[in-house]
Amino acid sequence: GSGADNDLYINQAVVFIEDAIQYRSINHRVDSKSLWLYRWYYSKTCQWILSLTITVILALAFIEEPSSLTVTSDVRYRLPAWNPPCGLTESVELLCFLVFLADLAVKSYLIGWKEFWKNKWLLAYILIWIVSLTDWIVSLSFFCTESLRIRRILRPFFLLQNSSMMKKTLKSINSTLPEMASVVLLLAVHLSLFTMFAMLLFARTKDNQQDKEWVVYFRNLPDALTSLLVLLTTANNPDVMIPAYSKNRAYSIFFILFTVLGNLFLMNLLTAIIYNQFRGYLLKSVQSSLFRRRLGIRAAFEVLSSLKETPANAQQLHVSTEAVQQVLQKVEMDARCKQAIMTSLKMCSCDQLSAAQFQKLFEELDKDAIKQHPPSPEYQSHFMQKLQFAFGHPYFGYLGNVVALANIISICVVLVMDADKQPSERDDFFLGTINCFFILYYLLEMLLKILAMGLRRYLSYPSNRFDGLLTVILLILEIATFAVYGFPHPGWRPEFLGLLSLWDMLRLGNMLIVFRFLRIIPNMKFMALVVTTLLDLVKNLRAFAGILLVVFYAFAITGIMLFKGAVVPLGNTSSQKGVFTSACNSLAVLPTQHLTMALCMCFSWCSALLYLLSVNLICRWAKIYFVAWWLISSVIWVNLFVALLLENFIHKWDRRCHRASLSDIEYQRTVELMFRDVLEEPTEEELMEKLHQHPHLQLCR
Repeated sequence: GSGADNDLYINQAVVFIEDAIQYRSINHRVDSKSLWLYRWYYSKTCQWILSLTITVILALAFIEEPSSLTVTSDVRYRLPAWNPPCGLTESVELLCFLVFLADLAVKSYLIGWKEFWKNKWLLAYILIWIVSLTDWIVSLSFFCTESLRIRRILRPFFLLQNSSMMKKTLKSINSTLPEMASVVLLLAVHLSLFTMFAMLLFARTKDNQQDKEWVVYFRNLPDALTSLLVLLTTANNPDVMIPAYSKNRAYSIFFILFTVLGNLFLMNLLTAIIYNQFRGYLLKSVQSSLFRRRLGIRAAFEVLSSLKETPANAQQLHVSTEAVQQVLQKVEMDARCKQAIMTSLKMCSCDQLSAAQFQKLFEELDKDAIKQHPPSPEYQSHFMQKLQFAFGHPYFGYLGNVVALANIISICVVLVMDADKQPSERDDFFLGTINCFFILYYLLEMLLKILAMGLRRYLSYPSNRFDGLLTVILLILEIATFAVYGFPHPGWRPEFLGLLSLWDMLRLGNMLIVFRFLRIIPNMKFMALVVTTLLDLVKNLRAFAGILLVVFYAFAITGIMLFKGAVVPLGNTSSQKGVFTSACNSLAVLPTQHLTMALCMCFSWCSALLYLLSVNLICRWAKIYFVAWWLISSVIWVNLFVALLLENFIHKWDRRCHRASLSDIEYQRTVELMFRDVLEEPTEEELMEKLHQHPHLQLCR
């Protein structure tokens, strides 16, 4: 009946608008049962269960053999780790596989089987699931004694496929690889040529005393290549050139040319290319997201125009405002956006909306999130009004910054004076007294600001919440110090009294005071610009962190399998060889692997690791492992992060002159809005052409 059809159209419009909000594809089934399943699948509960399952299966590596549940990673001193019995982690893993199977089945059904075979991610999903389940069965058949577990390396794929933004980012990175490969190839040619020059220049001679450069760094081709590769990162500079430089100063020209050409020119050229290319591909990805949003809104308009009570108009389709209100009541969206759209709808004088009006109504989704601060209290007393004006004035905040600076300077003076004194000679009376004075001032400042601004307005500013929290902590710490050690007096040394001296509360308070000095950042516009740029990267570029986590995890698991049992521990020895042996063995647990990857990401530890591997024939080929990680993380990934950092900073720098400084309004931007000014709106023809290609939606026109 017409009533059932109207309900279907309303539900279709609700789902299409929710797709537009989340930048999801609308190419899914649109019948009543499928729409209910679709909304249930993307509900917070269902997505939370899926995210928890992904977290659990990734966390299994920390307790699987070799277990990471030890305090120290040093194999010479740590106790035997607890290893779960066979079948425990496998049972948890099987439950995760069942959740992934349900996820795969729902996704495949919702998009339709024809679309399923066109979706590479879903095909890879089912392939990874089958391989993982097969490896799980093989593991149980061997009673969990097999050393190679392929499914552990494949686990990060479940995280990757669950994030549309991560998949877009990976696609952008993949599209940038050809341009990066040209510079990496040029870098390899540069490295190879200088390696051959070094082999000829530092060849072995008859004088063994003059062959230190050859013995240590250029004994053979792999050692020479490794030495120059590490020099490219400056990790072994100037150690690599000291033997040759001691022999003849002219040898320094070779190392200077290598460093200048490789480090200053080629590496920076790679950064420039990545910035130029990746920015374009990321812009295309964001443009695609905008198209998805516009397409979802237009699809909602098209289905609402099919309602029975909508008057037929051959010239132009319309939807009633009443139907739009019904849709908005069912849509799950941000309360601010929904309120703004409802307000705009009520202000509209007409009862029917055209396609352009309907699209403009939902442009509220593209606007910056604006946070308005609550108003200040209105006092009737003239005296209170004067106090409110005085303590609510920006100059009062500047005075607080000056006091905080004076506190920092006084702490520095005391620390410098007591730097060379023995603990028994140190007197904390002066430091305790000035801390007490400044903490009382901070408390008074907080109370006066609350009086002038009101509690709700005071707490609406992040800087005030930061100040207030630290002030309360300092006050509690100071009261606890006085309760245990008494008030400051000459000869006051609280670190020598009681159990609480282990916390060294006085110095903890000083550390918090130094940390509190960061309150000056919002008052320095350029510094605030830099800090907000970093915060935006942390909040909005989670997709890049997710892909980095995937790469970290895969390399860490691979490292565990490569280095497990590679070297037999030599016991409790203090020799350098024993330390290196313990280091190689400690690579076989997951936390150490993650730390190793983080250190190698900046190549600060890779020179020591490459030396360690070069003296052990078993691990010699593992150089490829660390070099591959350095190329992916340091050469490619760090440059991608620099490119995005530059893009975000330049965008904010350009916008700071065009936006008025409003003290009562805070703007919160997303990565999609970062490129909003340069995005192109899709045309009517493009939207309708895409809608007519929908595999499950039949339009009336």
